[in-house]
Amino acid sequence: MGSSVKIDIKTLLNHSLAEEMTSDVSKDVLERRVFSPKKISVFSEGYTSLEEQPHYKFSNDKEAEKVLPDIINNNVQKIVNDSEKSEKDRKYFAKKRNIGIVFSGGPAPGGHNVIAGIFDEAKRVNPDSTLYGFLLGPDGIIEGNYIEITSSLVDAHRNMGGFSMIKTGRTKIDSKGKIAFSKRTCKDLKLDALVVIGGDDSNTNAAFLAQEFKSSGIQVIGVPKTIDGDIQVRTDCGITLCAISFGFHTAARAFSQNISNLANDSSSDVKYWHICKVMGRVASHLALEGALQTHANLTFIGEELADYVDNERLDKALQNDELDYTAFGITLRHLSRVICDAIVRRAACGKNYGIMILPEGILEFINEIQIFIIKLNKIIADYNKIHDTDFHTSFSNLNEKLDYLKRLTIGLKSEGDISIWNLRDDDLFNQLPTFFQEGLLIERDTHGNFQFSQVKTEKIIIDMVEEYLDMLIENGEYKVGIEEGYYRTTLEQSGLDPDQFGKVLFRNYGNNKFFLVKKTIISRKTLKQALVLEKLIKEDENVPEPVTLIFDKSAPKFMTQLHFYGYDGRGNDPTLFDCNFGYNLGMTAFSLIANGSTGQMAAIKNLEHDFEKWEPLGVPIAKLMHLEERKGSLALVIERSVVDIDSNAFRVFKALREEWLAANPGKDRFRRPGPIRFTGKSEEDRPITLTLNSI
Repeated sequence: MGSSVKIDIKTLLNHSLAEEMTSDVSKDVLERRVFSPKKISVFSEGYTSLEEQPHYKFSNDKEAEKVLPDIINNNVQKIVNDSEKSEKDRKYFAKKRNIGIVFSGGPAPGGHNVIAGIFDEAKRVNPDSTLYGFLLGPDGIIEGNYIEITSSLVDAHRNMGGFSMIKTGRTKIDSKGKIAFSKRTCKDLKLDALVVIGGDDSNTNAAFLAQEFKSSGIQVIGVPKTIDGDIQVRTDCGITLCAISFGFHTAARAFSQNISNLANDSSSDVKYWHICKVMGRVASHLALEGALQTHANLTFIGEELADYVDNERLDKALQNDELDYTAFGITLRHLSRVICDAIVRRAACGKNYGIMILPEGILEFINEIQIFIIKLNKIIADYNKIHDTDFHTSFSNLNEKLDYLKRLTIGLKSEGDISIWNLRDDDLFNQLPTFFQEGLLIERDTHGNFQFSQVKTEKIIIDMVEEYLDMLIENGEYKVGIEEGYYRTTLEQSGLDPDQFGKVLFRNYGNNKFFLVKKTIISRKTLKQALVLEKLIKEDENVPEPVTLIFDKSAPKFMTQLHFYGYDGRGNDPTLFDCNFGYNLGMTAFSLIANGSTGQMAAIKNLEHDFEKWEPLGVPIAKLMHLEERKGSLALVIERSVVDIDSNAFRVFKALREEWLAANPGKDRFRRPGPIRFTGKSEEDRPITLTLNSI
């Protein structure tokens, strides 16, 4: 291969082709860097203004009114062209500004374009304006660690994934000391405004900073970011002001491409069930989008499971004049049975393989597990408060934690005795696998959230599935269907009568394209007994080899491959949608700053429609906040949006999932979403969920 002439390594490395092939910058990167996202038409003119939109109503939280008095009465603001702006307003709009920018939380594709949008608008309006990027997230503000954002820095990161330009971090500016240090940093830099690019917790931080900084004349604008898709803005009457956060579409497409590859492998190798856990701690948006993108055989949406009612158990309880509260919400055991049913049905059609998608936070939607999480959060929070120390430091291993929980039940004589952790809790908890106990007792993240990504959700569920499938194998119910043509050919080639043996072997012989071995034939021993009983062979004869072959092929082996999709998707280069979305969010953030806003979150209305209908808005962050349990106590935060099971997207998924299960002799219905691009006629212009919801 290649030239037979050996050249020295220095000459080889200096060769133009070698330099091109080993460059840190690929042709794709070069193409991405020069790609220009589309601009919403309002940003194509010289000046913008803000139109107050008081008709968009939100119910104020009493606690928010108390702690955020200076921004709680903000209205939604629509950004409009203003060619007739007064001279005074033009001077304010175009004045030299110092703007600080910080990434907060995990990366999301499109973040660099947010910075590019702010940078391009700020420099267009006034080339003397300066942008500063705080390094490693909020710590950069607290510690005064920053760099100037230059044109060369921005150009190197346009349309690129990750938050590598200025890095990110998860620190919360949630104390008087941190706020004081942050204010000092912003004053020292003479900042006119600070832009916080982050998720629900980060935008909550932005609201508190806006309140604290207002008297100092420093504006604070939030930009919604999360691949989970759980930041969505709707008014009290259900009008959608922002259908999704940037980064969601790219992550969903990246996961879906990988899952589609597994579907290709699964239907080629025909022996594995690929179990795909996708990010989504409190909402199943990524799982739903992944299902629509790939047509996976089995996808679970946590919000539907939480809404489940076991009518059979409910009716049974009503007959005894009782109310069975456990009939509301699905249990782990029931969930495992639903999965087993799908596996058995596909196997009966010769498809002992498949693709399953589980949301990362599925356990939070399981009633019994949610109760454990809530109770343990409270126990840990109370311990920390009472002892003024950390629960996980005091009890460093699982046994010590279990001993502490056990001590909480001392003195309780029955399950009816009142205690946050009772005898029944202790008994049920001790029945869980050790790794699951450790998962439930794992240290919470910096925001007080249960870390579902650290728990082997898929292993917990699949272990229960395997246990039940073993029982179904013993009962002869889980069998791999034998295709009729293959069966007949196999026996006829050996001179055996397919009809004669088929009536003895199969429970549905002649009535289906795939034959199922009878439930009573569960081993080679019972196979021989059946043939001897029907006098097809004698007691001292061996079972014909072709018949043994058919039986062995009918005996199922449930084999799985477990996958977790999270960090790979959030670091992906953005889709065309997220390139455009992030860039326009950046321009929206600058326009809010240039028109004097603070305490607002940049948003784009009509994302579910064509780009020409997109409308940039400023949404009051304070009006999105409410009290929620965090770390065992109530805290003021932005409410997360979960999957609406009445939405078009979910209803379409629900209507088609039986077809996608493909538990029939026909072909699988897998969909290939294709690779992520940002140009081309076939490139997707928005998530499928948004497209369906726009109908």
